Amino acid sequence: MSDALINGLAGAGGGIIAQLITYPLQTVNARQQTERDLKKERRKLGTVEQMYQVVKQEGWERLYGGLMPSLVGTAASQGVYYYFYQIFRKKAEVAALERRKNGMGDGTVGMFSSLVVAALSGCINVLLTNPIWVVVTRMQTHTKISKKSELDTVAPDDAILAAVEPPPYGTGHVIQEVYDEAGFWGFWKGVFPTLIMVSNPSLQFMLYENMLKKLNKRRALKGKSVPTALEIFLLGALAKLGATVVTYPLLVVKARLQAKQATTGDKRHHYRGTSDAILKMIRYEGLYGFYKGMSTKIVQSVLAAAVLFMVKEELVRGARFLLAGDGVDALRSKPP
Repeated sequence: MSDALINGLAGAGGGIIAQLITYPLQTVNARQQTERDLKKERRKLGTVEQMYQVVKQEGWERLYGGLMPSLVGTAASQGVYYYFYQIFRKKAEVAALERRKNGMGDGTVGMFSSLVVAALSGCINVLLTNPIWVVVTRMQTHTKISKKSELDTVAPDDAILAAVEPPPYGTGHVIQEVYDEAGFWGFWKGVFPTLIMVSNPSLQFMLYENMLKKLNKRRALKGKSVPTALEIFLLGALAKLGATVVTYPLLVVKARLQAKQATTGDKRHHYRGTSDAILKMIRYEGLYGFYKGMSTKIVQSVLAAAVLFMVKEELVRGARFLLAGDGVDALRSKPP
């Protein structure tokens, strides 16, 4: 099994576990990013309060709306990303060694090369998986409509709030809805800001690789072996935090474009494209609009990235151990 395939499968596994743990936060964050009701904005509910509100009004299952396509998207995205990242990384390492033979550099992949490798991997990932995330965003931001039930025997003050949802809003329904609205290219809504957002994982992996390189040097000087799972967890969290703060406005624009558009009524809620969304957000919401839900996103993304890196490194380490002769022999010799 190639090293690229091992990293691809480990990345997919780590991504799925991280997704399961942090998905309710993702749902709340998607709703925060796409909220354009000024009356609701004034209330400024916290993340926990919003989660409670969703459970109370719509049921706990709405916190996991779009989970299945999201898991598929996570596995596909992480698998594709890590697979191509490893391929491009190997090429960069070979190029670095060639430069050292020619008297240039120390034979290691520099920060700029790491950035280019991550960006190329990210672009391939975005182009292949964007349709999945359009479906996921639609399902996360879909809400049940609360209305007062019309009961003659109940006084108006005691009217019951009932959650009403059009029958079933599943993956197939969303795919049909997107196609009816914008045809085939509707599944690539938000692809332009998403391609720009490739800088997020690029920055993330650049920071991670460089921090990991420094950590390995320090451990080598102290005569220690590979970094522990906790150290990998912390490195992943720090790398994701830095990348998220820089690229968050693009994430909000992407979510606005991928969520269901208002075709009638207030035109402020309808975006024709990326530039139109940016201009309307600046005009009607100010710079604050680009940072809605940022605190929720930081908690979710940092936790998810930390879990992903930790699980991925452990899976890669385990796979290499099993594929090595000693690992296989150890398993075979283990008594039943």
